[in-house]
Amino acid sequence: MAVEAYESKNPDELGYVNWESEENKTWSTLVARQKELLPGRACDQFMEGLEYLDFTNEVPQLPELNKKLDACNGWGVEPVPAIIQPQEFFTLLANKRFPAATFIRRPEHMDYLQEPDIFHEIFGHTPLLTNKAYGDFMEEFGKIALKAQPKDRRKLFRLFWFTIEFGLTKTNEGLRAYGGGILSSPGETEYCLTEESTKEPFDVLNALRTPYRIDIMQPHYFVLEDFQDLFTILDQDVLGKLEEAKKLGDFEPRFPPKKKNVKNQETDGAMPC
Repeated sequence: MAVEAYESKNPDELGYVNWESEENKTWSTLVARQKELLPGRACDQFMEGLEYLDFTNEVPQLPELNKKLDACNGWGVEPVPAIIQPQEFFTLLANKRFPAATFIRRPEHMDYLQEPDIFHEIFGHTPLLTNKAYGDFMEEFGKIALKAQPKDRRKLFRLFWFTIEFGLTKTNEGLRAYGGGILSSPGETEYCLTEESTKEPFDVLNALRTPYRIDIMQPHYFVLEDFQDLFTILDQDVLGKLEEAKKLGDFEPRFPPKKKNVKNQETDGAMPC
């Protein structure tokens, strides 16, 4: 039986979306569940941003959210379809606009949805858009990616995956998560700090050589020595490291291969946010 596809809702002329009561209930349930799991697992910077944004029991309206984000570091959220092409994705980041698909998962997909919905985008990412190091990394990453050859962007996206989506950082209290793919997922939030996965210090070249899958618990995480080191990652010659990674080749995957009738295990051209 085919799964009904998700479609983004069209905002009105003022940027507001008409969310139905069931959709607001889904948002409220997801937020409440994650807030219970985050203490002791999410980094302080994320928790501070979450408190500042002060999400209610209704799906946030982007014009109102953007006022708060703009007041911090000039960032904003741009409504987009579920999946966008790399050029648009990186252009938005380079202009301090984070793409967010304007649909929310149905109740039967409460625990997991492969497509990035508005809960993942808003709850997982915007609290840290209030943080300068995080916002600066996103903006500079977008600019660097636009300079890369289109055929190399999938490999370059690994830097985004192992930081913005699934990054961990050391703190005085131990390891904490800052990646939005972790902090918007109850399963990954609980799993990421356990011994079931391997961790290694973040290294640009190693991250660029490490394959990933989008539909499993991550078997391997990269760890920042300090959260503020995030932006300094891009002080390096990232495109030069990309060329070096291509010459050296990928590491052996740390996960089993997908079945042949399933899409590429990494993003295959379009960008999941």
